[in-house]
Amino acid sequence: MFKEGIIDKTLFQIKRLIPKSVFNFFQPAYHSILAYLGAAFYGFPSKKLKIIGVTGTKGKSTVVYLTAKLLEASGKSVGSCGSLGFKIKEKEWPNTLKMTMPGRFRLQKLMSEAVKAGCEYFILEVTSEGIKQKRHLGIQFDCAVFTNLHKEHIESHGSFENYYRAKQELFKRTKNTHVINADDPNTKLFGDFPAKHKIFYGLTKGDMVASNIKLSNAGSSFEVYGMVYNTYLAGQFNVMNMLAVLSVGAIYKIDLPSAKPVLESVEFIPGRMEFIQRKPFEVVVDYAHTPDSLEQVYRTLKKSPSTSPGTPITQISHKLICVIGAAGGGRDKWKRPEFGRIAAEYCDEIILTNEDPYDENPDSIINDIQKGFLSKFSIFNFQFSKIIDRKEAIQKALILAQEGDTVIITGKGSETSMAVSGNKKIPWSDKNIVIDYINFK
Repeated sequence: MFKEGIIDKTLFQIKRLIPKSVFNFFQPAYHSILAYLGAAFYGFPSKKLKIIGVTGTKGKSTVVYLTAKLLEASGKSVGSCGSLGFKIKEKEWPNTLKMTMPGRFRLQKLMSEAVKAGCEYFILEVTSEGIKQKRHLGIQFDCAVFTNLHKEHIESHGSFENYYRAKQELFKRTKNTHVINADDPNTKLFGDFPAKHKIFYGLTKGDMVASNIKLSNAGSSFEVYGMVYNTYLAGQFNVMNMLAVLSVGAIYKIDLPSAKPVLESVEFIPGRMEFIQRKPFEVVVDYAHTPDSLEQVYRTLKKSPSTSPGTPITQISHKLICVIGAAGGGRDKWKRPEFGRIAAEYCDEIILTNEDPYDENPDSIINDIQKGFLSKFSIFNFQFSKIIDRKEAIQKALILAQEGDTVIITGKGSETSMAVSGNKKIPWSDKNIVIDYINFK
C-alpha cells in the first residue's frame, strides 16, 4: 500500500542535500509541484466532492465541526479535516500532527478516502500556513467561508499584509459561493472577490443577522428571521460561528427550522469553551490563541454562571483562576505581553506555565507574558505564580478553586500532544489531567 510517510521521509532527505539558499528560492515551485502531484496521484478527489473551505483567524474549528453536524443531520454524507480531528462519515479520529491543514499527499489521500466512502461533502479548515505552502492547490473548492481576521503568524508570513493575502487565495480560487462575516472590520478584503453566490452574516448587518441575543456561561440564545435558538454554546463569538454555519446551511438548502435542533443539541465543541465541570466550581478548557480570543473567553467567564441559556448576565465576585502560557519556537512573540495584560485585567489568580515550548526556553516565554503585568499592578488586584510543569500548574489551579469559582485553562484546547525541544511531541491532554485529578480527589 502507498504510504505518504515514505514520501515525506524521501522529500526530507532530498531537501537536506539542497543548499538552503537554493531551496528557499525554488520553494514556491517545489510546494506547488508537490500539491499537484498529490492531487494527480489520488485522481483529483476534490472534483468528486463539494469542498467547503473555512478560513479566518478564529472560529474555523467550530464552524467546521458544526457544519459537519448540520449537513449530516440533513442526510448528507460528510468528511472533514481540521485541528479538532479527521472525519469520514461515522469514522472519526484525532489530529495528532500539530498541523491544522495536513501536508499535500496526506490531505489528498484523506479526500480520496472520503470519496471511496461515499461522502458528498468535505469540510476543510484552510490555514494561512497551509496556503503559504500551497497545500490548497489541486483542490476544487465549492464554498469559501471567512470567519474573522486578527493579527496572527506575523513572524512566519513577514507581515500582516502577507498573512491576509494568503487567506485571500481561498476566495480567489473559489468561484461558486462565498460566506462572509459582515461585521469584521476587514470584510472588504474578502467580500469583494467575484462569486456566483454570496451570503453575509453578522450581529448588525448582512443576510443572516442575529437579534435578541442573550448570553450566559451556560449558553446563548438568539433569533434569526423569527426563529429562536437556545444553545449550550457560550459567548458572542459562538453566536457569530453559528451564524456562519446557518449561512452555509442556507447555501445547501438547509432551512432555519431544520437547523434549530442540530445547533441546540451540541453541548460543547471539544477544547473550545468546553466545561469539564460545572459544580462545585467551573473548570473550562479553551484553545484561545490570540489576544482577542483570550479576552472574549475571559469576559464571558467573568459573568455570572446560570443554569440555562438566556439567563441575564450579572457581575459576581467569584474568582477567575487562569492557567496560561504561550507557544514557543519564536511564534508570535508580540502576543505574550498582550496575554499577560489581558490576564491581569480579568483574572484574580494567574498561573503562568508551559504550553508548546519547542526549542525555546520556557522561562523566557513565561517572562515575556509577565511583562504584560507591569502596567496593571497598580490598577488590578491579582495574584500570580510561575509553574513550568503544566500538569502541576493545572492541579494548583484546581486546588485553589473554591465553590463558585471558575478555572480557565487556555492555549491547547483539545490538542493531544505538546511540542518540546528536539522536534519531539509528547502525549498531552488538558482535559484528561483535569478529569484524572477530579476523579482521584
